[in-house]
Amino acid sequence: MLPRVDDFLLDLQANNYSPETVYNYERDLKVFDQFLTDSKIDFGKIDKKTITQYKAYLVSRDRKTAILTQKADKQLVSRSVNRMLSALRSFLKYLIEFDHPCPVPPEAVKLIKMERKHAQVAELNDLVRFIEAPSHLEKNPKVGLRNRAMLEMLFATGMRISELCNLDRKQIDDSGRIFIMGKGKKQRFVYLTPRAQEHLERYLSTRNDGSPALFIPYTGRNVASPKKRISTNYLQERIKRYREKLRINLPTSAHSLRHGFATYLAEEGANPAAIQILLGHESLDTTTRYVHASDKYAEETHRRFHPLAEQERT
Repeated sequence: MLPRVDDFLLDLQANNYSPETVYNYERDLKVFDQFLTDSKIDFGKIDKKTITQYKAYLVSRDRKTAILTQKADKQLVSRSVNRMLSALRSFLKYLIEFDHPCPVPPEAVKLIKMERKHAQVAELNDLVRFIEAPSHLEKNPKVGLRNRAMLEMLFATGMRISELCNLDRKQIDDSGRIFIMGKGKKQRFVYLTPRAQEHLERYLSTRNDGSPALFIPYTGRNVASPKKRISTNYLQERIKRYREKLRINLPTSAHSLRHGFATYLAEEGANPAAIQILLGHESLDTTTRYVHASDKYAEETHRRFHPLAEQERT
């Protein structure tokens, strides 16, 4: 076992990190611990070469999953590798800060190069078909109303799926403004469109429970479970099913709705600083990397503004 991991996690809790963040750190450090166990390397004897070997382990299919009893079935993307490396680096920084033995400096854990993918955003008509899918693909009318309201809200507000699933009724006022405690405990407002607000009200009109949660699951007998909330895993699974049923080729997920929200606002001329606030990004640089104009918009810009665009071909 890695030394003082429990103390590290306790320090995160004491510094008001969210339970989800603490869990993610614990999960990622377990992968490093498993790597040391499989390699028969003592933590006190790790060096820069060990870190390089760990990187190779992460990008291979021989690594163990978070369950640790199963091998991975696919290669990790660079973003996931860097998340695990960042967890290790934070752990090493903690050891140094509290004067515990630390075999390598945190700076020795260097992140890997990220692949640069061309942004893909589904056409607006495909996103609309996708959002409307629960109304005709769900056999249970109440489930259809609830899931339609969730997808409408994701695209109307650009919020994260975790933010949506954690919403309480009291966070929404009569004007459709929603107060959110977002990632990193940053607070912001997002706003429903009249269309999204209408579908939310339709769903809530079917509720007669006392649960504060905005979205709750149903049992097999179509009875609400007021002590529970809709899970992100459930919503992701339904989203995948809707995409397959509609035969939408481009990736369509909760995150792609957030991406589409930002991209189509930008195409309509929205100020990047305003989009930054709506998305809850700390840095405008994050927003400008995140909000990629679509190929269609880039083509239109080229056609309209290139100085020789009006010249006839010779």
